[in-house]
Parts: sequence; structure tokens; C-alpha cells
Amino acid sequence: MNMLGYIARAAIAGAIALLVTTVLSAAQDVQRPLTRTPKAHAATQKHIAMTSAKSSAKAQMKKSSALTLAAEAPAEKKEHHLILQVNSNDPAAMNLALNNAMNVAEYYKETGENVKIEVVTFGPGLHMLRDDTSPVKARIETMSLSNPEISFKACGNTQANMHKAENKDIPIIRAAEVVKSGVIRIMELQEQGWAYVKP
Repeated sequence: MNMLGYIARAAIAGAIALLVTTVLSAAQDVQRPLTRTPKAHAATQKHIAMTSAKSSAKAQMKKSSALTLAAEAPAEKKEHHLILQVNSNDPAAMNLALNNAMNVAEYYKETGENVKIEVVTFGPGLHMLRDDTSPVKARIETMSLSNPEISFKACGNTQANMHKAENKDIPIIRAAEVVKSGVIRIMELQEQGWAYVKP
């Protein structure tokens, strides 16, 4: 309830107290001749003022308590989302993507905010996550152990095409997960509001 609501409630409580006191006084006056002294009238007015002040003080205390609780409640942390695309079989481009992922992860650790980062590979970029050809395999495995906010996705369509072209299984590193399509994965994450970067 806002402050105006509390003030209104306190004013209504004071008015009701005044009305009840007035009605009671009138009823007593009907039964006996008017002999109220100025002292008695002053006492009644003082009682009304004290009742109104107590109601107002209680309302103010409730408001203060609500504000204190709101201030003490932890603010909900925003979660940030980043897609890094790799579609080139170039070790420099792969390392650049990993550098970007680490820099973003470290930044949000320092600020105390949450972040999720997906490195999505397709086309020639799938070599980044191939167990048999990745030039950055060891670095990815180390990163995935110490940075659970960074995940790696391998394009299933590219894996199937490489299987046909090379006539052998295309193994993917343990730290990565195969998705049906790398391009569709990027598109769907962008539709959910993820930021997209191609290093």
C-alpha cells in the first residue's frame, strides 16, 4: 500500500473516533443537563488526538517495515546470453572465439551477474569440435571444466555430411553436444533474445 493509502486510513480512523466520541457525548448530554467543564472537553479532545496519532504511527511503522524488507530483498540478477559462431577451419578463428568466450565469462564473474555462452560450430568450423582433428581440443576440455557457463554445440548436419564424404565416423569431443543444425540453433537462440557474434 502506498503512503497516500496509509494517510487516508489514519484520517478515517481519526474521524471515526471523533464521531463515536461525539455521539457518546451527545447521548450523555441528552440524559443529564449540560455540566461539562472545559477540563472534561479538553480531556476528550486529547484522547481523540492521541488515538489518531497512534493510528498514524502504526501505519507509518507498517510502511517502514515494508520498505525495509523490500530494500533487504536481494535484487534478481539478470542473465546475459551470447552465441559465438565458428564456421571456419582456421585455428586463429577458433582461438579468437575461445578468447571471446573467456573474456565475457570473466567479465560477468567480476560483476556478479550470470551469463550463458554457446559456441556453435557448423561447416568447416566443425573441425573445432572434432575429436580427431581439433587444433583446440585440449583448451576446450580445460575451459569446459572450469567454466560451466560456456557450452559447445556441433552441427549434426555437418557431421553427417563429413561422414558421407570421408566414409567414416566423425567423433565429437566429450565437452561438446551435437545439435540437429548449427544454423537453426543460432537462429532459435537469437529469436529468444541471445546476442550473436561471429569472431
